[in-house]
Amino acid sequence: MSYLNQPDYVRYVCNCGSLKPISKIYFCRYCFKIRCGYCVCHEVDSHYCPNCMENLPPSEVRLKRNKCSNCFECPCCFQTLSTRAGHVPLRVAPPEGEDSKDVKTTPKKVYYLSCSLCRWTSRDVGIPDQSVATGGWPEQENPHISRINALIEYHKILASIEKQKCDKKMYSLPKYYYTPITLFERTSFSRLGHSNLVRSYWLRNGQNEKPVHQYVNQPPPAVASEEVEELRAGIFTEPVDITKITTLEQRLRHPEVQAENVNELRPQHRQFFVKKSLRCRVCEHNLIKPDLCPHSIKFKVQLAAFYHVPEVRIVTCEPLRPGKSSELLLKFCNPTPHQTQITLLPLDTPMTSVVAVVNEKEEIKQEDGQQGSESPNLLPSIVRQVPVAVEEKPIEITANADLVLPHSSLILPRKDDAAEYDYSTDTHNFQDDPKLVIWRKGNKAVIKLHVTPHESIEENESQPVIIGFVMQYGYVNTITTPEHKAPQKLDLKVKLYLTVGNIVGSA
Repeated sequence: MSYLNQPDYVRYVCNCGSLKPISKIYFCRYCFKIRCGYCVCHEVDSHYCPNCMENLPPSEVRLKRNKCSNCFECPCCFQTLSTRAGHVPLRVAPPEGEDSKDVKTTPKKVYYLSCSLCRWTSRDVGIPDQSVATGGWPEQENPHISRINALIEYHKILASIEKQKCDKKMYSLPKYYYTPITLFERTSFSRLGHSNLVRSYWLRNGQNEKPVHQYVNQPPPAVASEEVEELRAGIFTEPVDITKITTLEQRLRHPEVQAENVNELRPQHRQFFVKKSLRCRVCEHNLIKPDLCPHSIKFKVQLAAFYHVPEVRIVTCEPLRPGKSSELLLKFCNPTPHQTQITLLPLDTPMTSVVAVVNEKEEIKQEDGQQGSESPNLLPSIVRQVPVAVEEKPIEITANADLVLPHSSLILPRKDDAAEYDYSTDTHNFQDDPKLVIWRKGNKAVIKLHVTPHESIEENESQPVIIGFVMQYGYVNTITTPEHKAPQKLDLKVKLYLTVGNIVGSA
């Protein structure tokens, strides 16, 4: 899977218009559409510590400020600190009349924090050792904690006053028009029958209201000062030791202090990680659902695109010259357990899909794959997020080369894990065009195409040569619904843009 971190030479066009590699997109089996990170709702399922694997509910995580109380991270290299044990000689005061030399020293076991990567220890910054290994390490106080607490308390009072006013005005409305409203409905037109009345009532009664700051004591505002601390006398003459000065990343890890010297850094509690689910914004079905156990790396629902959409890779390309044809080899891979048929179409092809029910002769044509998007909401209105429609972005990239598309289709068999190690099972007899398919093995095949860059591209330009096409592929949906109990065969389409290289010579 190392190719997932390589540059994005092959990009798929999402339904919203974004261009993403196949490793960063998802496939909704209910809408039959490709979704990217902007087309899904991100929902946090659980919080856990990556070191001790402690799993806490969101209420406790909020109280602990999203930090683990048992684990610390190194202030220099940000690795997890470990607790080390040491011995310190403990000398007891001699009784009266005896010499102090005759008193034996007994070792005492103490604990300190140490980093196994950069060898930083809590003793380097003067943090006292502890007698127990469970912790109790002194924490560095925020110098602005009083100001922050005053602002938090002030805004809490404002929120409670606003809530009381909202409840008071809500009950003062006529009983016929009384409906529980929220802050979203207060400023929106979602309720056509009552929204205008509520909005006019708020505007009419809000004119005679007193300002909120008359009810509470507002904290003194921050005042800008023209006085700046003077620089030390030898700041321009003394030699600078970079090893003793903190880096920008180290200072941003401690925003409340932002220490300038390394000896002023203090260990910080390790932040919690989250496991989040991804939900389609159109049909509200889960696309990614991880296992809630922090020790598990499995998924309950995993609808990543590289499990359902054929993958395209660039094998090789001949040197590109303006106006001259170059040979391009593309590799197609079928990740599904069903045989698929791939057809390459030009970019101006309408993006419509054809749905056919298996073992039935009827075919239903649908535009934009709206069959699954009309499903009812899966969650109640209290829990469900308000669906946000993402506007389709214009595709900023344009193809600057002509691609000769084949007239025949490419058939790829289903994925078989055993066939990758047993060559005798690869007995597929497809009547491939020898001018198109030059290599085939299992569920993979390599085809040969011809690319002709436009003559307007010059050699000294850094503009890469980009081609594009529409890939139509067959997909079998095994999810049964009350309307369709049999599996469905679909011919889906997706746009692709490939960066094949740069111009290496003139025509």
